[in-house]
Amino acid sequence: MRPFTLPHELHGDGAHRVFAVHGWFADRSAYAAVVPDLDRTAFTYALVDLRGYGRAADAAGPYTTGEAALDLVELADRLGWDRFSVVGHSMGGAIAQRLLTVAPHRLRRIVGVSPVPASGLALPPEQWELFADAAHRAENRRAIIDITTGGRRPAAWLERMVARSLEVSDAKAFRAWLDSWALDDFHAQVEGAQVPALAVAGGLDPALSAEVMRQTWMTWYPRAELHELPAAGHYAMDETPLELIRVVEDFLRADGEA
Repeated sequence: MRPFTLPHELHGDGAHRVFAVHGWFADRSAYAAVVPDLDRTAFTYALVDLRGYGRAADAAGPYTTGEAALDLVELADRLGWDRFSVVGHSMGGAIAQRLLTVAPHRLRRIVGVSPVPASGLALPPEQWELFADAAHRAENRRAIIDITTGGRRPAAWLERMVARSLEVSDAKAFRAWLDSWALDDFHAQVEGAQVPALAVAGGLDPALSAEVMRQTWMTWYPRAELHELPAAGHYAMDETPLELIRVVEDFLRADGEA
């Protein structure tokens, strides 16, 4: 019984269908900066709001990467998408990998933009406190965004990112999602998956760096690729939108399926 359907918006009418899944700090508006310049002829993009975010802010849980993967499959069925690719940012990158456990035959390609590894992300106690308290402390969200973008972004941008995050996320769901993306380790279930998988890392992101991708993503997936964006931190959609689009769409186009 799965009566819930992820709120979403569609862009383009191309034959290659692509889900865009946001991360922990935002709803589908995380992709706002890249939407105007997407290739709408080659691709059809579906931007979704996960449970606890945006138009799904009041949706009941569980707030887990596993449940989100099932929600995406349900939405694909409703849209009539037999096969599709998935682009996921951060927590959304973990969800993209979760799809390898529930519908690998339907996946054309997956892309993780600063993706949380399928093994989760071990946080020292002081970092765990910072992240856990971010559910209700704006200053914690600001600190996390600042740290993961290399401390190089202007104060106004940081404040805008925090304001958006608070506006589009439910605090209870936000806190619950942390337990899933940080603590769930399902890498043994996806190791060896043959779906082509691109990891895009930001050169200014100390948490989910290219080196972390080499130790995880590149080790697990035989058809994996890694691309580092030197001028980006954790939020490449906002920091380097045009470079991100080029890298991601070039990878998606490499799929030869008509």
